[in-house]
Amino acid sequence: MKDLSFYVGVIGNIISVLMFLAPVRTFWRIIKHRSTEEFQSLPYICTLLNSSLWTYYGITRPGSYLVATVNGFGILVEAVYVTLFFIYAPTKAMRAKTAIIFGILDVGFLGAAIAATRLALEGEARIDAIGFMCAGLNIIMYASPLSAMVPNGTGFLLGTAQLVLYAIYRNAKPSKNAANSMEEGAQHEPLIIS
Repeated sequence: MKDLSFYVGVIGNIISVLMFLAPVRTFWRIIKHRSTEEFQSLPYICTLLNSSLWTYYGITRPGSYLVATVNGFGILVEAVYVTLFFIYAPTKAMRAKTAIIFGILDVGFLGAAIAATRLALEGEARIDAIGFMCAGLNIIMYASPLSAMVPNGTGFLLGTAQLVLYAIYRNAKPSKNAANSMEEGAQHEPLIIS
């Protein structure tokens, strides 16, 4: 069973490496046009923080070398991406914004997280705290598209309900009794306009 978990971990690492390399086409375009254009640096800065925390977790937890190695690779790749944002940002304001976000998240938050867990916690408590931070950041990063998906899902369900109702009633003809009672009711009710 231990061999199976190792192989599943290796497959997970391969998929993670491919995810880290997915934006290569975007950065090739940035290099080619010598501008970041309308691309935002925040996703890459957050992924760098995520990789850094997971690497710290992998180093701290015994036997988690697969986690540490793949996220160490992620640190290298994301550092290159963020560096390209610094180099090719079209304005100084965009460069400054990237530097501020980088400083707050990748230097400040990461440094505070490492210092807090090193100074205040030991053993399993430290490992658990780092793991909770990593899991929380993953939820924040990868669940954020749900803010767009939930309204779209509701719209999809309501649209499907409309199509089903249309399919049921598209050829329906009013019954003669209902049509007659509607006409009779209209003749006997006075029209009141206020």
